[in-house]
Amino acid sequence: MLQTQTPVRPDLPSLTGPLPGPRARAVIERDQQVVSPSYTRCYPLVAERGEGAIVEDVDGNRFLDFNAGIAVVAAGHCHPRVVEAIRAQAERLIHMSGTDFYYEEMVALAEKLAEIAPGDVPRRVSFGNSGAEAMEGAIKLARYATGRDKIIAFFGAFHGRTMGALSLTARRAVQRTGFGPLLPGVVHAPYPYCYRCPFGRQPENCAVECVSHIENTLLKTIAPPEETAAIVLEPIQGEAGYVVPPRKFFDELERVSRENDILLIFDEVQSGMGRTGKMWAAEHFGAVPDIFAVAKGIASGMPLGATVARADLMTWRPGAHASTFGGNPVSCAAALVTIGLLEERLVDNAARMGAYLMDRLRDWPRRFPVVGDVRGLGLMIGIELVRDQALKTKAPELRDEIVNRAFERGLLILGAGDSTLRLCPPLIITPDQCDFALETLEQCIREASRNE
Repeated sequence: MLQTQTPVRPDLPSLTGPLPGPRARAVIERDQQVVSPSYTRCYPLVAERGEGAIVEDVDGNRFLDFNAGIAVVAAGHCHPRVVEAIRAQAERLIHMSGTDFYYEEMVALAEKLAEIAPGDVPRRVSFGNSGAEAMEGAIKLARYATGRDKIIAFFGAFHGRTMGALSLTARRAVQRTGFGPLLPGVVHAPYPYCYRCPFGRQPENCAVECVSHIENTLLKTIAPPEETAAIVLEPIQGEAGYVVPPRKFFDELERVSRENDILLIFDEVQSGMGRTGKMWAAEHFGAVPDIFAVAKGIASGMPLGATVARADLMTWRPGAHASTFGGNPVSCAAALVTIGLLEERLVDNAARMGAYLMDRLRDWPRRFPVVGDVRGLGLMIGIELVRDQALKTKAPELRDEIVNRAFERGLLILGAGDSTLRLCPPLIITPDQCDFALETLEQCIREASRNE
């Protein structure tokens, strides 16, 4: 009698053997000989192809990607419309350098970004290749437009690894150690980690206290307003653990910046492009930055970053700032299609699936003693792991164990902050895929907790 085999669902993981498989091990061994050891690899995934929210490795194992290539492939891996746009553009024009010549793809994308930017103000756009480059452009523009040199950033921030962006970054010592001296004139303020307030305050008071530190300490001591060009922040801190401040924080920041004629720069590199269930995280807080940086999800995996600013600020002279490859025609074509997909349905889907996940996650601190907090907006969700819920004691080893256990079950997630699991799947994710991810994480948390 023939046995019927359960068909493999193309939208869910399927593992063929122990991980990593033989081909993956061979690639990893080669990698260790020639690739920079500064790269952080949490588990031995050797990707070969991707489709939607599924990534297949070189040994034929299929994984559910709840990383979205580190919040990059907003429309999913190899979305057919994005692939077709890349193919068609590559057949027509791959490169001409928009710093010296004109081509319509760059103009069309700049027009689109100006149209969808937060706030009803005219915008101009400068293109680069990454989020770090977008932040470099924002730093340079703020100094150029104001004639001031000081910049206020926040502890816990991650803005990139190039020297200017790194000077704003204040997440982990390893990211800065050995690279000094960094950009002068950058000072840092506390960010409102309202679930674990640095001042021991309630959320609203924590937010006010953080801005008060800027207003009554920094601006009156080492960063006087007449020397301060900008305040730079992630509206939701990413690498710090998907930290979401209350609206009061933005209201107070806007008040202080306007009263002192200081620019507000938002780093929307990870939180933008629909990830939070709105096109920009700033929209959740009624905030309108003077300058903002966008990258990651903008082109579904093609290298592209953009500094978007008020038109009256971006008046620098020809040659003051540019990038040979920034705004490459192929990347622009991918971005235009990606933004179209976001507007059609993916931003709405991010809001729906984010609410679906949060509905199930909300009671995890009650169900699991090691879960201290669940927070986020849309498909930018953090699960904070602790050893003591009352003291909010961090549990980085437990977090890392859960990340690896999830990989062994076909789920790709990563950490953020010191002990947070971050969920940032492609915006095409479905309820069934969300269910698989949460059921897998529940199993991993239970098993890892028993070993504590």
